[in-house]
Amino acid sequence: MHLHRETLEKSTTADTDILDLTADVEAIVGATGAERGWVMVFTPGSTAGVTTIEYESGCLQDLARAVEQLAPRDGDYAHNLRWGDGNGYSHVRAALLGPSLVLPIHQGRVEHGTWQQIVLCDFDNRPRRRRIVVEVMEV
Repeated sequence: MHLHRETLEKSTTADTDILDLTADVEAIVGATGAERGWVMVFTPGSTAGVTTIEYESGCLQDLARAVEQLAPRDGDYAHNLRWGDGNGYSHVRAALLGPSLVLPIHQGRVEHGTWQQIVLCDFDNRPRRRRIVVEVMEV
């Protein structure tokens, strides 16, 4: 087994930025030469998450609307009362989505569906510089 680790950085604006990481992740996997194994994509922090979705405007709008319904920005959050930063909703959204994703590598390629892209969702209420850890485990 061999482990390769790389870090990406992405700038976000605010309010449910959804960034396509697919090409970055595929390039990292390709550079390792791994034929078989797994790639893990992880974002440290408690106001962003990683998932897959079809990266097209309709799906992105649908995802943003769904997370707004699940954890509304103007909801009543104990976090806001304690810290006063107004981003309680972003912590809940990120917890629902999760901070990481693991995908198989087969014949040197990341396995995902034709219309399935790897995305970072930043839910915070202010611009951020997000770090994304990509680890490739070759077996």
